[in-house]
Amino acid sequence: MNVLISGASGLVGTALIPALVSRGDRVIRLVRHAVEPGAPEIEWHPGSRLDPETLEGFDAVIHLAGENIFGRWTRERKSSIRQSRVGGAQTLSDAIAGCQRAPRVFLSASAIGYYGSRGEESLDEESSSGAGFLAEVAREWEDATSSARRAGVRVVNLRFGVVLSKAGGALAKMLTPIRLGLGGRLGSGQQFFSWISIDDTVSAILFALDNERVRGAVNLTAPAPVTNAEFTKTLARVLHRPAIFSLPLFIPTLVFGKEMTVETLAASQRVFPAKLAAAGYNFRHPELEGALRDLLA
Repeated sequence: MNVLISGASGLVGTALIPALVSRGDRVIRLVRHAVEPGAPEIEWHPGSRLDPETLEGFDAVIHLAGENIFGRWTRERKSSIRQSRVGGAQTLSDAIAGCQRAPRVFLSASAIGYYGSRGEESLDEESSSGAGFLAEVAREWEDATSSARRAGVRVVNLRFGVVLSKAGGALAKMLTPIRLGLGGRLGSGQQFFSWISIDDTVSAILFALDNERVRGAVNLTAPAPVTNAEFTKTLARVLHRPAIFSLPLFIPTLVFGKEMTVETLAASQRVFPAKLAAAGYNFRHPELEGALRDLLA
């Protein structure tokens, strides 16, 4: 299979590409700045027009690019976050729709931020969208793939939960304070944390890539979401460290601002992967402790 991928240098992209190559797929990267002539890459600019001929001959397009949401949300930062997601998806979707021989499948990243913060409510792909900046961006992000869908291409909107990997992301940031014995819950600790291991992230993407029954919004989360307090306690147990402290929410609010803190660190999203389960996907790491022990072995 010939696969075109954006976001190749990100946490998920760097794990996904070797898995694609190892099974015999040919991978070409979409990059903002070409590295060297003849390299397996195509230069593009999210939000600008991409010639449909660029995509001719590809069987699949996987769009993972998007600016990191962590940091203080200034007006300019929010605009950049939105453009990197919505603009990029729209650019690729329109190019796919304009192809004479379009790719068979378009996998485009989204996020469980789509649901907003919902307390203890059980959420799956049929649940409504929520309120807030991230929910708004996720709705626009997914809507931006509609031109490819109207052209008859199978579109999968990958709603990522928190991807656990010691190579980066949320887990990597948590390891040092826990190892120093300074770990603990954030705020009340009762907010739900919907996670997925990097191994299942890659496997689920490949499953969605190959399975014709998988289409539309798909939650990439493990089937056992936990609260923030449960996550911290489990991580500390795996690392044989105490987790007796708590971090008041006013501290990250001072650093990142109220909006970003409320919509990310304090948000409660109890999300279940109903579509993956219905399609027959078997999780390698359905439970948190097993996932952490494998990741941190």
